[in-house]
Amino acid sequence: MSQPWVSQPERGNIFWLNVIGWIARHLGRSVASLFLYPITLYFFATSSVTRRASREFLQRVQGVEASGLEVFRHHRYFAATILDRVYLLLDEASQFNIETFNAEEVLAYIEKGQGCLLLGAHLGSFEVLRATGVHDYRETFELRILMREEQNRSITQFLNVLAPEVAKTVLPIGRPDTMLRAKECLDAGGLVAMLADRVMDDDKCISCQFMGEAANFPKGPAILALALKVPVFTCFGLYLGGNRYQIYFDLLSDVPDVKREDRPQAIEEFTCRYARILEQYTSMAPYNWFNFYDFWQRD
Repeated sequence: MSQPWVSQPERGNIFWLNVIGWIARHLGRSVASLFLYPITLYFFATSSVTRRASREFLQRVQGVEASGLEVFRHHRYFAATILDRVYLLLDEASQFNIETFNAEEVLAYIEKGQGCLLLGAHLGSFEVLRATGVHDYRETFELRILMREEQNRSITQFLNVLAPEVAKTVLPIGRPDTMLRAKECLDAGGLVAMLADRVMDDDKCISCQFMGEAANFPKGPAILALALKVPVFTCFGLYLGGNRYQIYFDLLSDVPDVKREDRPQAIEEFTCRYARILEQYTSMAPYNWFNFYDFWQRD
């Protein structure tokens, strides 16, 4: 039986994180990339849960059974984005070939003093967006990240030590002042970003069609967007292999103005529209799908 993502143990060991971090900083990306193969092989060999989830997902996308090599490649893509987070956080984006698509539409709102909400997913690298926003546009807008800190705590702490400036952008979900600080950022013409694909145990959710089957998505992002009344964009940083990334922005909703009685329908339409856009980019780059569990919760 597949485990819900919240019940899966953290797959990071602080010792090995420090080792790969030292290698990354002192020996360079090309040498560090070589170490990804044995590290990926270790996690590939010891985690039947992620192997099974990867195989089932790739079969869903491709329509045929995924080979062991394809499942390994799926894990390798995930490991590569974790390594690249080190360089992105250290403001070494020059090592990467990063293309952006439709960013000018987001910047047009910013130039008018209009803050925007960005919704990402566990698809590709959210870090490429965060690091680019912090390092390349620090004079243009303020960026804040709404994030749950319960999962992958050792990885998060390790990466935050590398780049305290980037760590300061995090607004931990659940604290009393989090929403107030998010609103202040938006009112000042900044960007607030969050991941919107995973459902926590206590989340209210909406069932939407995704990759051929109904899946649950959290209501929270839609409720937040309606409450804040700001434009909402989806944003996905897709890893293409080597040093290549592509960041895509799509307008999900302009400034919403919904009557109270219409809110339930608006929340459902908003959430399922997000699911359709996510499906589009997931189909485009299936090896970037990093939800290594039964996303549809058929069990």
